[in-house]
Amino acid sequence: MTQSNDTEKKKPIWRRYFLWGMPVAGLLAAFVIGIIFWGGFNTVMEATNTKQFCVSCHEMNDFVYQEYQGTIHDVNRSGVGAVCSDCHVPKDWTHKIIRKIKASKEVWGKLTGTINTPEKFDKKRLHLAKNEWARMKSSDSRECRNCHDFESMMPEFQKPRARQQHLNAMKTGQTCIDCHKGIAHKNVRNRASDEYLEMIEAPNQNFVREVPKEYLESLARIEAKEAGEAAEAKAVQKAQQDAVQAQIAVAVEAARAEEQAKAAGQAVEADAGNTVGSNIDWDAISAADLTLFYPGQASFEFVQNGKQHGGARPLTKGGDQCTTCHAKELETIGSKIVKGTKNTEPTPIPGKRGVINARMQAAHDGENVYFRLQWPDAPHAPVPFVEGGKMDPDNQIKVAMMISGTGIKMGEQVGCWATCHADNSYMPFAPDAETIVASGEVADRLQAKQRITKYLSETRTKVEIKGRRGKAQGGWEKLKSAEEIDQYLQDGTFMDLMRVYADGSSTNGYLLERRVQNDGEIEATAKLSAGMWTVVFSRPLASGATGDVPLEAGQTYTVGFAIHDDYSAARFHHVTLNTSLALDDETARINVVGQ
Repeated sequence: MTQSNDTEKKKPIWRRYFLWGMPVAGLLAAFVIGIIFWGGFNTVMEATNTKQFCVSCHEMNDFVYQEYQGTIHDVNRSGVGAVCSDCHVPKDWTHKIIRKIKASKEVWGKLTGTINTPEKFDKKRLHLAKNEWARMKSSDSRECRNCHDFESMMPEFQKPRARQQHLNAMKTGQTCIDCHKGIAHKNVRNRASDEYLEMIEAPNQNFVREVPKEYLESLARIEAKEAGEAAEAKAVQKAQQDAVQAQIAVAVEAARAEEQAKAAGQAVEADAGNTVGSNIDWDAISAADLTLFYPGQASFEFVQNGKQHGGARPLTKGGDQCTTCHAKELETIGSKIVKGTKNTEPTPIPGKRGVINARMQAAHDGENVYFRLQWPDAPHAPVPFVEGGKMDPDNQIKVAMMISGTGIKMGEQVGCWATCHADNSYMPFAPDAETIVASGEVADRLQAKQRITKYLSETRTKVEIKGRRGKAQGGWEKLKSAEEIDQYLQDGTFMDLMRVYADGSSTNGYLLERRVQNDGEIEATAKLSAGMWTVVFSRPLASGATGDVPLEAGQTYTVGFAIHDDYSAARFHHVTLNTSLALDDETARINVVGQ
């Protein structure tokens, strides 16, 4: 009979049971150790993500943190600030670990003192910024989108330019960092080369998004609201202008009665200056409201240069018009520039208004076209850098209208802006009289002695846009051959130009390699009455004159207007952005109504 060995002790319970071939006790111990390790590791990980840790070294505290303080990511109306890790450390575990490993190089930089002085840091700054730009670009600005999301952005709470650019971004595949550099730190974008910016800011088809239905609905609501507000404002403005016109009519009638009394009943002849457009019933023609703003030294080169103008890419690459972004912010832009800015107005005129709100009416009788432009006068603001305070003492006002011909670079997008260059008179790279005269044949062909007038880029062999390595922007002296320029004229590649002066005199001409006065017909009047300027001018629809753009039914033209107000000259004027014009077409901004 076999007996069990009572002396053989049983194994402890934690050694009797196995799971996946391992003692349960071992697994439990590993689990507990793992929790402790993980908790400790995660605690350390999160501790290194705090703002206090990030600014604990003097490089970050003295060079970076000081710039961050007070920015929209530090202090904002929501009360929720973003700290360093929110932008620079991914939230998900995998990418967070990768980022932490890469960040170990920063510890080495600290130990070796590569950025321990302001000079060293500034020298390395662009390199560091490029690393972050590239990282955020590759991840479709993942850290930005932890807080901001295209799909949750409602146009009703955005400015017109922002809503349009966000819409463009979704459609073309742009990402946050393409446009939003330097929003929490010093912006060093202008230190990067144009080639690098072209590459890093190019749209990525992988980032294209379907525009959310909610976004489009919100866009429709805000556009409808703004259209209603604009209609109300237009009605109020029209009522005010009608009241002014009524006052003018009463004053004219009273003056006429007085003159008739003096002449013992003899009729007084009507003012000869009012004969232009006398066959047009202006009361039957709706007016287009035009906002002319003060542009300062913003040139055609300026608007194409991404370092100077944030909208350069949408304009040059996306095909946007100037009005796409700026139509609803002209008052803000003009009011800002007129007060003086570093890049666009180094010589401000105290008291000069930033915008002129004008009314444009247009009509035709089958043979001639008629334009009537009206705007309120303003108090005189003397020019501090001109003796006597008046740049053009003989002309309190001048009005110019340009009609874009065919084949002009970005002509439909920018309108008359295509003729304004950085080396024109009073512009930042304008040559002095000595330099112009020294150009010899070029000066003779341009008929220039003191200044360079506006011109089209097509007439130059090269126009410097970027201004790399200190080069002057523009290309006034780089004239193409006379034969090439003549061909442009024959092909209709020119800017039709009409000008009216304060005394009612006028000139017809065009812009090509320079400003040229032609033999085209034009009639005009200009009158200031009861604080309101009224300028009327007329020309044949199709004069046949060289340099006149024929106006035909079924065609839409890009036009621009300028008012040299308060005795101003050269660039010190107010201008419109690209404006559409067509005959008997209500979809055009300016509808030339047949009568």
